[in-house]
Amino acid sequence: MAATGEGTPEPSTLLDSLPAHAARLSRMPIRRLVGDDPARAGDFALRAGPVCASFARQRYDAQALDDLFRLASSADLPGRLRALFEGETVNPTEGRPALHTALRARDAAPGLAGEAMALAHQARARMGGVLRDIEAAGITDVVSVGIGGSDLGPRLVVDALARHGDGRPRVHFLSNVDPAAAMAVTAGLDPSRTAVLLVSKSFGTQETLLNGRILRDWLGDDSRLYAVTATGARAREAFAIDPSRVLPMWDWVGGRYSMWSAVGLPIAIALGMERFEALLAGAAEMDGHVLSAPPRDNLAVWHALTAVWNRNALGLHTHAVLPYAERLRLLPAYLQQLVMESLGKSVRLDGRPVGADTVPVWWGGTGTDVQHSFFQALHQGTGIASMDFIGVVDDGIDGHEDNARALLANLLAQSEALANGQASDDPHRAYAGNRPGTVLLLHRLDARSLGALVALYEHSVYLQGVLWGINPFDQFGVELGKQVANRLLPALAGDATADDPVTRDLIARIRRAQ
Repeated sequence: MAATGEGTPEPSTLLDSLPAHAARLSRMPIRRLVGDDPARAGDFALRAGPVCASFARQRYDAQALDDLFRLASSADLPGRLRALFEGETVNPTEGRPALHTALRARDAAPGLAGEAMALAHQARARMGGVLRDIEAAGITDVVSVGIGGSDLGPRLVVDALARHGDGRPRVHFLSNVDPAAAMAVTAGLDPSRTAVLLVSKSFGTQETLLNGRILRDWLGDDSRLYAVTATGARAREAFAIDPSRVLPMWDWVGGRYSMWSAVGLPIAIALGMERFEALLAGAAEMDGHVLSAPPRDNLAVWHALTAVWNRNALGLHTHAVLPYAERLRLLPAYLQQLVMESLGKSVRLDGRPVGADTVPVWWGGTGTDVQHSFFQALHQGTGIASMDFIGVVDDGIDGHEDNARALLANLLAQSEALANGQASDDPHRAYAGNRPGTVLLLHRLDARSLGALVALYEHSVYLQGVLWGINPFDQFGVELGKQVANRLLPALAGDATADDPVTRDLIARIRRAQ
């Protein structure tokens, strides 16, 4: 047996052992795992800051968990977390560290992490200056133009936490290159009281540049154009944006990990700097837990090991994110990018095939709406999905206690029913159960708790990448389609011919219809 240390099997060897545990437990449904162990509900629950989690309805027992934590030990998850926080090159395919944790750090750190933290503090000071300028100019609306990581994180937080009618500028988001999206965003806005923020690390993103040109023409005033980018010279060249209105990004932070930086300027505009700082503080609190807690008490480690178990032991192909909070309606879309762009890899760091399935398809929607759509398939379909149920104990809305209790009752009921099922003499009314789900509870939905929740998922993703031996920080898979699209633009304009015969035929049909 190959080993990483004395008596410690390689992670790949332990991954191969997980299906044997699944086979052993195949006749042990979740309801029996819970019912036969009175202490399980408490033993399989953890709390980190504002996030409480229950893993009691996962389809593993103590013996399987022991092997999962041996897997964590063989992969040296605590050591790999330290490497992340200390600025080691954890993104080797691009030769970079991944220092998103430094963006929200509260304590000085040595080396690259300390330098990154200092740059982040300087950027936040400049963000405060932009906020003061916007408020002094009487701006009522800000349109944030970006896509992917330059859009989804800020959009999630603003949608979840902005308080309409609080006197702050309203923030709108534009990502899709479809011109109908730009028309919809600007409808009803006054260009003389609107500012536009262009967010792009490279300032070469096709969708952002095209939408930016539409918005610049609509504004008619370049003095209300702002940018967040790692290439300020391109912002000046393409849009004549004054350097005082350009905030920095850095190549050591990937787009999907960047909302803690100046990319979070839309959050600060919509919520104010104090609440933006609270978002960072919540994430930093989770960072402290993840870095210091031993694996058995570490919420991110449990979450990552559970994800690997469901994928590699149980062979589950999809994972549903089910927030029972309307204000978290964008969380499934945000996590789709965070998880699938990070873990959608099939080769290890050394270029060899992974040898095990990596990321499942992440999807989801908000309860209780989705109970009336795809929950039929979750309960009685032939495929099984793993699930994260996310609830808020105190919604902060007074006078509607019946609704709040009904929402929590539905969360608890669905997680119980999907796990336990229900027998019936009528096969059409039988529920097999045994659908594994984790429950994550926030005491309230505020900036601190949302920051902690997002940071939890970031760390879980990183640790899953370590366990599979892949790089969760590069994203080469998104490039090929963009390159082909750029090559096809002349063909669509009639100035060239596409190489692919199917594409040629489709372009001919498009041009005949125009």
